[in-house]
Amino acid sequence: MPAIRTQWRDGRHFQHGPIDVLIGADGEHDAVEAAHEAAWRRFETILDELVAELPLLKRPVRGPCPLRGDIARRMWLACRPHHEAFITPMAAVAGAVAQELIGFYRQPGIRRAWVNNGGDIALHLAPGESLRVGLFADIAKLDARQLLEGHGGLALDGRFAITAAMPVRGIATSGWRGRSFSLGIADSVTVLARTAAEADAAATMIANAVNSDDPRIVRRPANTLKDDSDLGDIPVTVDVPPLAHAQVLDALRAGAKCARALQSRALIWSAALVCQSRLARVEPVHPPEPQPAIAAESTPT
Repeated sequence: MPAIRTQWRDGRHFQHGPIDVLIGADGEHDAVEAAHEAAWRRFETILDELVAELPLLKRPVRGPCPLRGDIARRMWLACRPHHEAFITPMAAVAGAVAQELIGFYRQPGIRRAWVNNGGDIALHLAPGESLRVGLFADIAKLDARQLLEGHGGLALDGRFAITAAMPVRGIATSGWRGRSFSLGIADSVTVLARTAAEADAAATMIANAVNSDDPRIVRRPANTLKDDSDLGDIPVTVDVPPLAHAQVLDALRAGAKCARALQSRALIWSAALVCQSRLARVEPVHPPEPQPAIAAESTPT
């Protein structure tokens, strides 16, 4: 099936196989339209490029990078800092694709742009610009009617601002309820990092660390749920019952410890961890200097 594109209220929607991308941009009309067209031309080639190296992309990150494509190498490099645990480049695929496309929007005349690939987001912010990002913590609580016009919109769990002064151009979320498998029990782990690929890999690792050994948690080998999973026969979480308050807090502490370790290595800026309606935050160590308020806002959720 060929790639398809449509125009939507705030930008463009590109879809090809499992890749489903929403793009928004603000700036001069001609510059924005040219960027959309250039991003589309690149998007048309991405899936075939990744499929050509898929066997290598599913191998654990070890030794020198064996990959050739720009996106594939970006995936591998984002995962390399986590190689002491089991991780394959596929842990950063969504973020790496978003990061590839955002490059077409770093052009004169474009104030800000975002590429949302299934919740993993790459940003462009010109000096002085900002974006407000909406956080929806638990997909199990999503009422699809909220997404329809006339129903008041999505009830978000929170919002946060990303300014151009912050060293953050990537946002990613991982958890056991998401579209990718997780070893842990977090409903969601949202990470802010320098790039979307780095955020994607880090969110995967932190979500894996939010965990408990309660025997009631249902886990299945990944390859019994998806026969071509890069995780092979590693057990992944498929159901989590209501847990005791202390268990949830212990799981969140383990995840926060992982997040702080990554933060100490400058691999993430901050993180928000959610498990069974409880939240743990890993705040930035060095907040940026206050910036002038920007009136215009966008909420990529």
